[in-house]
Order: sequence, then C-alpha cells, then structure tokens
Amino acid sequence: MARLLLLLLGAGVAVIAGIPPHEDVARVARFVAHECDWGALATLSAQEPPMRGLPFANAFSVSDGPAGACGSGVPYMYLTRLEVSVQDLQVNANASLTLSLAQTPYCKKKGYDPQSPLCAHVIFSGIVVEVNGTEADVAKEALFSRHPEMATWPPDHNWFFAKLNITKIWVLDYFGGIKTVTPQDYFKARPYN
Repeated sequence: MARLLLLLLGAGVAVIAGIPPHEDVARVARFVAHECDWGALATLSAQEPPMRGLPFANAFSVSDGPAGACGSGVPYMYLTRLEVSVQDLQVNANASLTLSLAQTPYCKKKGYDPQSPLCAHVIFSGIVVEVNGTEADVAKEALFSRHPEMATWPPDHNWFFAKLNITKIWVLDYFGGIKTVTPQDYFKARPYN
C-alpha cells in the first residue's frame, strides 16, 4: 500500500506518493512517467555518415502534467528544429523514450543502483508529433510548470510543443524480466491511489 507524504510548498500542497506495487504494472508506468522530469529519447540518426542510420540518444526535459497532479500520461516535450535529435525525427519520427526513477531521489534513498530492476524504469516507443491548439496549451502548462526556465529560452529558435504518441510500453520494476503494458491499460491507470 502506498504511503502518502504531504509536503507544504509555499501556498500550495503537493502530494508525493510511494511507488505502486510491482504487480500493478500499468500504475507503475504512469507513476514513473509522472515523477520523472527528463528522459533519454532515442532516434535513428539522420546525420552524415558514419552516424546515419545508427541509434542516437539524447536527454530531453519531459512532463505529463504539473507536479502534484495525476498527470495525463502523455510525455510532452518542448523542441526546436535546430536540435540534432529533432532533425533525426524530421526524417523518421519513430523514437523510444526511457524514463527512470534513478532521475528522482527514490532510488538513491532506497540504495538501488540505477541498473537494478528495483529502480523502476519505463521504455515508451512511438512517434513524436507536434501538438497544436488546445493540446499545445496543455503541453505548455505541463512543461512550463515543471521547467520554468523554458519560458525564457530564445524565441528565435522557433520552439514548438510535441508529444510521443505511445504505441508500446515496457516496464522493468522488479526481478523476473521486463513486462509489457498496452497503451489502453496505461492511460486508464492512475499513478496514485
């Protein structure tokens, strides 16, 4: 059973919950997606040889919603076409995104090595797409609330909001191997009780 700890943050209250039980794989995936502020996005390189066609991973800030809320489960990103991985995505929009609780205080506090299965991580696979209209407003709130510096980044870089349209999900959160979650089950799950 998850133990709740309330932290007073200025005038507001944020809820931080323990990780869901490893048997509840979809909830674990949603928990990791909401707790992580950044991830490793892997693309297939479109750069000049010898890199062309090879795997290429890069760190990106992500958010599925403001901290303290349940989040949407959708990994949003703030991107510019000047970035090398975004140039890869313009040629082939398929990507995978890895989020790990090693990025949070959780694993360190528990004494888990980042490679330990107990230091839960999720690998999402899908297609990165630009979002517009109302969804761009949702992405902006999700990202700028957790990454306020983004609002000051140079406007001449033509930033845009994007998301990973998730098609496959793998979760490693315990011994015994990686588990899969369908996108349908993932989006139905709530990360917190």
